[in-house]
Parts: sequence; C-alpha cells; structure tokens
Amino acid sequence: MNIKEITVQELKSLFDGNKNFTLLDVREQFEVNIAKIEGSIHIPMGEIKNKLNELDLNDKIIVQCKSGVRSARICEYLVNNNFKDVKNLKGGIVAWSQQIDNSIRL
Repeated sequence: MNIKEITVQELKSLFDGNKNFTLLDVREQFEVNIAKIEGSIHIPMGEIKNKLNELDLNDKIIVQCKSGVRSARICEYLVNNNFKDVKNLKGGIVAWSQQIDNSIRL
C-alpha cells in the first residue's frame, strides 16, 4: 500500500493557516511525556483498534510518531478501515524538532 506523506513544513503551514485537521500522535505515553507537538491528540499505537470511534472517518488525519515508521503502519490500518484522508508525517517528531521547533528536545 502506498501511504501518502506530508512534510513537517506542510504540517506547519496547516497549523499556520488554521486548517481543519487532526494530528494523531501514536507514540507511547512516556514518549509524549518527553516531547509533543502542540495541538496533537494522543492515542498509543496499541490502543488504536479500541479507540477508532474517537476518530472521524471523514476528517483529515495526519499520523505522527517519533520517526514515521509506526505512524505509517497506523495510516495503513486507518485506510483499511475506511478513513478517507490519512497522511503520515514524514520523519515524525524528530523531523519536526530539527526543522520546525528546535525547542523540542528528544
């Protein structure tokens, strides 16, 4: 499956333009405690199956993890469960901290 990706620059543009989307952080709680992208919602990867009803099938959903590997798997899962507009954050929070917000320490 070919998962669509979004760069951290494109994500910043969405934030800056007050666009309507959901940034879904699928990392573990201990990772979120260290650093998070402001405005994200947190559902750990292992809990997605049980919490699908907390997400809207028609929302634009951008999935992020630390580097983009786990989030790509969740993107595939969401697409397979009829979510319409799903993208993976390329490079995850690591790329965000390096290119957008260097106050985030990982």
